Amino acid sequence: MTRTLIDELQDALGAAHVLTGADASGYLTDQHGRLTGQALAVVRPSSTAEVARAVRLCRAHRTPVVPQGGNTGLMGGATPDATGRAVVLSLGRINRVRAIDTDNDTLTVEAGAVLAQVQQAAREAGRLFPLSLGSEGSCTIGGNLSTNAGGTQVLRYGNARELVLGLEVVTAEGQVWDGLKGLRKDNTGYALRDLYIGSEGTLGIITAATLRLYPLPRAQHTALLAFGCIRDAVAFLSIAREGFGPALTAFELLSDTAVGLIARHVPEHPLPLPAGAPWFALIELSDAEGEDHARARFEDVLGQAFEDGLIADAAIAESLPQSQALWRLRDEALGTAQKREGRNIKHDVSVPISRIPDFLQATAAALQLRFPGVRPIVFGHLGDGNLHYNVAHAEGGTPADVLAFEDGIHAVVHDSAHAHGGSISAEHGIGQTKRDLLPLYKSPVELDLMRRLKQALDPLGLLNPGKVLAFAPLRLREDQEAAPATAP
Repeated sequence: MTRTLIDELQDALGAAHVLTGADASGYLTDQHGRLTGQALAVVRPSSTAEVARAVRLCRAHRTPVVPQGGNTGLMGGATPDATGRAVVLSLGRINRVRAIDTDNDTLTVEAGAVLAQVQQAAREAGRLFPLSLGSEGSCTIGGNLSTNAGGTQVLRYGNARELVLGLEVVTAEGQVWDGLKGLRKDNTGYALRDLYIGSEGTLGIITAATLRLYPLPRAQHTALLAFGCIRDAVAFLSIAREGFGPALTAFELLSDTAVGLIARHVPEHPLPLPAGAPWFALIELSDAEGEDHARARFEDVLGQAFEDGLIADAAIAESLPQSQALWRLRDEALGTAQKREGRNIKHDVSVPISRIPDFLQATAAALQLRFPGVRPIVFGHLGDGNLHYNVAHAEGGTPADVLAFEDGIHAVVHDSAHAHGGSISAEHGIGQTKRDLLPLYKSPVELDLMRRLKQALDPLGLLNPGKVLAFAPLRLREDQEAAPATAP
């Protein structure tokens, strides 16, 4: 039967696009090289119809399907398990821009399109697609939507979910739901779109999306600010929101330990401010009126904050290259610095903005009590309450010192986020890495509702099994077991 399935997949997709053995190895490991699985085969369909055909064949043979986009996820959501039973379905060949409608401000694109290419297609049409991530040169729209990705402009434009008007999805039965209408209002029943976004391929496979576009800003201003304490940074965020309104597109927080790592390990990216302040923030204003208006608002708000003693120091970009250099500190230099320092323990949490100072104080104290000397490296999107709370080894130690206590450190950070009304996953998803943590932080009612959705939309449990939920598929009636799905 196994050989028959591979034969049928080769007939449906072409032998060159059904990979086995060593040819499939590049699809089986996550981007950090920490998780490696096995697969019966890797298939690379070229259209939605081929995705549907492959899913129907796998369903007929009761073979699990693991959807995969750019394979840039951080929670192992696109990595198969070790059984070798699953077929990995790579969406990289489904990557066309299908339509751009500037009157409706929408762009319809296939799931395998790389995010940077989608941004460029929007720019060429005189529009902005604002989703922006560090991995935008390799991550794909399908993966972004399946994890409800965040990024640096969530403060202004929202998560990926808020940027989607419609979806095309292949269901667990191999049918195709065409929901690509570019409508901003459609109250005709359940919001199916929102079920699939963030479900990590466990309810259906996103093959295309109709995305929101926005006008390109006429002027942008960027600054790196230094603060004497975290409460000053939070207070200035409120002032900036009031002074800039929706023009405030980014407010990125950096702790002194994060900036210190850049100063130590990445001298090729010089810091525009001394590294001694406790907290820093990278802010950006995107103005729709023009350069003079943007500059006046920027100087007015920052000047008042200086007078009020909220800002300790500032470096304001005077040109596009200077602005790009500031963003490289956040997007490139910080990642490089952490790698050169050695592996740390990573977290992606969210907390209500008003409770961030208390969360940071309580979490640092709890870590020092249990694991003396460890160093929190905190950065992230203060504007939407999402912090990447990484924990590194003590000065003079080695990464092995902190990795030996990884489970305990995770528990401290996650427990603290939960206690402060937060979430253990803000933008990275659950995948397989955090799956078994969900029962600790979600109520039985929430988990039961999630399982019932899974049972309704994927009763055989073949879509990305072992991700998000520990799920035991329903046993179907004999007549359902005997009848493979047919095309719609």
